[in-house]
Amino acid sequence: MNEEHLLPIEKSRLGIIGGSGFYSIQTINCLKEIEIDTPYGKPSDSIKIFKVGNLELAFIARHGKNHQFNPTEVPYKANIWALRSIGVRWIIAPSAVGSLQEQIRPLDIVIPDQFIDRTNNRPASFFNEGIVAHVNMGDPFCTNLSRILHEVGEKYIPSGRQIHKGGTYLAMEGPAFSTRAESNLYRKWGCSIIGMTNHTEARLAKEAEIAYSSLSMVTDYDCWNQTQEEVSVEMVLNNLKINTEVANKIVYETAKEIDILRPKSSSHKALEIGLMTPKNKAPFNTLSKVKIFTDSYWS
Repeated sequence: MNEEHLLPIEKSRLGIIGGSGFYSIQTINCLKEIEIDTPYGKPSDSIKIFKVGNLELAFIARHGKNHQFNPTEVPYKANIWALRSIGVRWIIAPSAVGSLQEQIRPLDIVIPDQFIDRTNNRPASFFNEGIVAHVNMGDPFCTNLSRILHEVGEKYIPSGRQIHKGGTYLAMEGPAFSTRAESNLYRKWGCSIIGMTNHTEARLAKEAEIAYSSLSMVTDYDCWNQTQEEVSVEMVLNNLKINTEVANKIVYETAKEIDILRPKSSSHKALEIGLMTPKNKAPFNTLSKVKIFTDSYWS
């Protein structure tokens, strides 16, 4: 294994995890594709490398280029491990979501700042099998990265649409959409949007000491809103197609800002006070899997 995971922030890469309908970066040419094997199996797709200024972007399709992985089946650990192994220290995650609030309309974009997790069959942590770590998830999204993403988004979102700063993302298991009773319950909880993937990525990214932020693209009102057309795959795909162009522009312009700012994040030191198991008590096989995260503490 190379040592790219130890790259300093000024040389690190920006990761893009593309969701439904967002299978590549359309505004710039791909320089190369990388196939990576990880201790957690193969990632969902090859990683495509792009460049904006002096910043390299590492893009992976969350569900695979042919959308063959449902939200439960996405190889989350492999994806995050692979990105960190090539020096990714920031991740922007475009994804499709449904709206749980009237004022958040289809084709709006939300930069959420909180989660409620309702998944039940997901990899919760890299740290198990004899090594324990507890990271702080009070702020699951990187506040610095989210601020930059929102500021850029406000400049480039088309007239008549809104970009919402903050909000709670309800993460459900899927792949079926929610029942109306569930949808109304989540509204009572104060949730803003509903999706199926970002929480799992954000939790693992924090353990991998990667700053993570979501570009949540609203495709529809969730089923609580009975005055609107019932949510369907066709509706989601049509709105995703409309959203893809603006999402690509926001990602590209945000990458230009990150190239200049190279923002630091509390996520970059998430394990500093989180590692509990002494290195000399760590099982070798487990240590070999997580050493790319722990090298700076257990050198």
